Amino acid sequence: MVTGSLTEAGLQALAGARSFERGLGYLDAVSAVEIGDGWVTATVHGTERYMVELTLDDLGGLSGECDCPYGREGNFCKHLVALGLTVLAQQGSLPQQREAARRRVQDLDAWLSALPKDELLALMREQVAEDRKLRRRLELRAASARGDLAGVRSRIRELLDIGPFARYGYVEYADARAYADQAGQAVSAIVALSRSGRPADAITAAREAMRLLADAVDSVDDSDGGIGQVGDTLADAHLEACRAARPDSEELARWLVGHALGEVDDGLIDIDPLDYEDVLGARGMSTLRELAIEAWRGNRRGWAEKSLMERLAKAGGDVDTVIAVYAADLTTNGHTHLIIAGELDGAGRAGEALRWAERGIRETRDLATVDTALVDYLYDRYARVARLSDAVALRRDHFRARPTLLTYRQLRAAARAADCWPAEREGALTLLRADAERHRQGPYGGPFLVDALLDDKDVDAAWQAATALGADDRQWLILADQARADRPADALGIYLRLAEPLTQQTGNTVYERLVSLLLSIRDCHRRLGTPDEFAAHVLALRAVHKRKRNLLRLMEEQGM
Repeated sequence: MVTGSLTEAGLQALAGARSFERGLGYLDAVSAVEIGDGWVTATVHGTERYMVELTLDDLGGLSGECDCPYGREGNFCKHLVALGLTVLAQQGSLPQQREAARRRVQDLDAWLSALPKDELLALMREQVAEDRKLRRRLELRAASARGDLAGVRSRIRELLDIGPFARYGYVEYADARAYADQAGQAVSAIVALSRSGRPADAITAAREAMRLLADAVDSVDDSDGGIGQVGDTLADAHLEACRAARPDSEELARWLVGHALGEVDDGLIDIDPLDYEDVLGARGMSTLRELAIEAWRGNRRGWAEKSLMERLAKAGGDVDTVIAVYAADLTTNGHTHLIIAGELDGAGRAGEALRWAERGIRETRDLATVDTALVDYLYDRYARVARLSDAVALRRDHFRARPTLLTYRQLRAAARAADCWPAEREGALTLLRADAERHRQGPYGGPFLVDALLDDKDVDAAWQAATALGADDRQWLILADQARADRPADALGIYLRLAEPLTQQTGNTVYERLVSLLLSIRDCHRRLGTPDEFAAHVLALRAVHKRKRNLLRLMEEQGM
């Protein structure tokens, strides 16, 4: 739900410019407007017929809900804008209409209060016969009042039945909200049961409702998350009932473990066993831990078992158990080792953390696939204690397994810190040169050797490597840019080659790239003392491409 003020500016602020503009086109689609004391409802006909409601408070605040898909996501949609503008059009009479609605409510209440019991009962029976939702709510209240748990559970099963909403056995998006509203009534009944002095019965009803809701959710389009919200309130209702009823702690512990392992609702309803610590007490928590350990030992790689064990161990400050849980299912890329190292660091056990990180590197089958965060972690630990040779060796091994510009830079930084970069650089370039000789220019770009040399600002060596082994257009452009001051003739040849294919293409992005190259070409001619050649080149270019107005405009802006 979104809130704001009932003004045109307020509506625009709530909806945003786009929805506000679209809402202007729906003014004629608003019908059945009903103004109450603090609310306005209407029907707005769009792709379908939507029910729209604005809520007004006494301070002028405004909120709105619409059952269109966009509105269900909590947005102030175009249908709400249309109703808001319709109300604004009659704003002068709005206070009187709200007052009239207030008087109607008061008159109705006075009339109902004055009715004899028989007439009031007759009226209620008439409404119950016509309104199925009202009948179900009252049946739940009646069953609860007379202590009829079987009746309450029967009504709850009806409320959670998807049958009335399902087409071909599935509740479509358009009907999902209505089903979620009805399922919410079941939860309300469970809460009422608990608060009326029947919390033990409420526990039984809540657990049954969890199973029924879990069975239903696979057959409902819950894109809006309505069923998930019902599940959250159902979990709260169960906890409230347990705190009131104080059930057997060992039985509750067994149920909580079963729920956590997916034996109850397969994860639809999120229940944290630790929320029940005050209900379980020392004996129940002991049982909970014993059952969790037993389950984990039976399936050390099970996600639910690991999650439960980890949660309980962390809550109890049991770092060794947390580590044991992770260590039972180590990943092959060192990620789990890194998590363990982090847990040990948090417990002040830095030496053990370092050993786990080193173990992660050793046990990684292929350093090309190692979790790079583990490499960074271990490097940082080596650097802190001045183990510089180990830090360099780590970066060297990672670079050799995974030669990228990043790993090259990391090796360079480590080697410079250890004052051994010249030797390390020669080894790294030898590896890159051999790799370039094997692959030459591949489908994904030029030799990585060229990039490394460019990053070292060794332009001459990069130029030689590009000439001998080839380079892609990106690399040649960088080379030309960096060499232009000292080798303008060589750079000019590159710029002209890169510009030629662009002259055969169209589009503003192409024109911007072409003009950028022309600026570089002009600078080369200036350095070579041949500005007349550039002027002739531009003149010929303008003559051939005179229909490309945007290109000519960009050239004129640069004085060409």
